[in-house]
Amino acid sequence: MRLDYSPFFRSTVGFDRLLDLLDSAGTAQGYPPYNIERSDENNYRVTVAVAGFGDKDVSVEVADGVLTVTGKREGAAAPTYLHQGIAGRAFERKFQLAEHVEVKGAKLENGLLHVDLERVVPEAKKPRKIAINAPEFKTIEGAKAA
Repeated sequence: MRLDYSPFFRSTVGFDRLLDLLDSAGTAQGYPPYNIERSDENNYRVTVAVAGFGDKDVSVEVADGVLTVTGKREGAAAPTYLHQGIAGRAFERKFQLAEHVEVKGAKLENGLLHVDLERVVPEAKKPRKIAINAPEFKTIEGAKAA
């Protein structure tokens, strides 16, 4: 079922990206399967199952806050299968990254592509504690009445 977001476009300003994300969420594909892990407050790992793909067949790119993992086999002619249970088709999987999330590295191991991510918040954006200083009141000494 596809929802119509056009009433929201007419009554909001600056939420185009959010509404586009909502619109594209319903059209997500299931291939290849993936996991998103959170190891601590600032570190994440995206694991994509890329069985049958080698280092040269898979690429990882980041542009405008979007992590894109693509896979395409290049090579010899396809063999004739009696049964093919391992999908080897080309794919493209995109992940929207939050603000200040950076890719730290990627490695292919046992048919799984691991992409390590870290949230690096600049000092200017980190919360800081503001000291509250009450003004000191000075007493005015006047002439004492006799």
